[in-house]
Amino acid sequence: MRDAFESGFEQGLEDGASVCVTLDGEVVVDLWGGTDGTGLPWQADTLVNVWSVTKTMSATVMLMLADRGEIDLEAPVARYWPEFGVHGKDAVLVRHVLAHTAGLPGWAVPIEPRDLEDHERMSAALAAQEPWWSPGSRAGYHPITQGFLEDAIVRRVTGQSIGRFFDREIATPLGADFHIGLPAEHDGRIARLTPPAFGIGGDPAAAVEDAEEAALAERVSTSCPLTGDEPNERWWRAAEIPAANGSGNARSIARVHSVLACDGELGGVRLLGTPALDRILEEQSSGVDAVMRYALRYGIGFGLVSPQVPLSPNPRSFWWAGWGGAMSVIDRDARMTVSYAMNRMSSESQDLRAINLIFHAYAALEATS
Repeated sequence: MRDAFESGFEQGLEDGASVCVTLDGEVVVDLWGGTDGTGLPWQADTLVNVWSVTKTMSATVMLMLADRGEIDLEAPVARYWPEFGVHGKDAVLVRHVLAHTAGLPGWAVPIEPRDLEDHERMSAALAAQEPWWSPGSRAGYHPITQGFLEDAIVRRVTGQSIGRFFDREIATPLGADFHIGLPAEHDGRIARLTPPAFGIGGDPAAAVEDAEEAALAERVSTSCPLTGDEPNERWWRAAEIPAANGSGNARSIARVHSVLACDGELGGVRLLGTPALDRILEEQSSGVDAVMRYALRYGIGFGLVSPQVPLSPNPRSFWWAGWGGAMSVIDRDARMTVSYAMNRMSSESQDLRAINLIFHAYAALEATS
């Protein structure tokens, strides 16, 4: 693992990065290196925005509430958020939101990034618009909206935002240094991101085979155009953007995910029961994602392994990744997690930095078994 991690720096692929592997809840690999984007060394406690790996933390909140009986994954979202149930959205179930099949991957009226600070406005806009397809009929990645949909449910059920619930009920009990909405006191530990060559819509020169899907992807990306530089600003770090602005590192991601790998309990802290964990693995859709435009298999709250995404040889494994390269795999069969976070966002459609580390982790596990 160390050789594989160092090779990324030797090839000039990294500025700063961290990787962590846990087995049976114990940290067995914990590596970091490079610089934080300001010329200073990446430290053991350096934090970085991990984009959509944040979704795994918000999904854990939703699963905890389902496990406690406070929400029903099969219930209409409108049961908890009555204003939402208009224009056919009474058919949107909670699990549709968690599986990117709700039909609300973007805002019908485009917004500016700074608008994301206003939760009430963002959720009200989503409640008022029509779904872009029949809910549950297809998968289309909800890059930013998923978090606001989940947050609106959590606020109405608990009276807390996802970020506040996560901090009180997950991060603090586990001692996990992960934040959805970063207090200013931690700014000195934040690594500066190097954005990719193009924004969230992807490479404009990439070949397009399906004009309808390309148009949908463009509509999503332009509904809230991001460059990748936003996390370098204080307003972004301070906001709670539950699908995209989590600040952490490989170790803190692994700390939370180890609970999921170890049957819902770690170090005497129980977050979930087995039935809730099993629901993650229930396939919600499989095929070409209408927004991402490549084959994905979705469970509830996470991606599932498939022939197209063979990140694990074990069937009870799930994963997610963040824009630019961050990634984590959770394997309930091996009781293992592999997490990777970095500050140089890749512009390549096939970024292999995390995948290389994941494969080396499995090779090491096989060699010691």
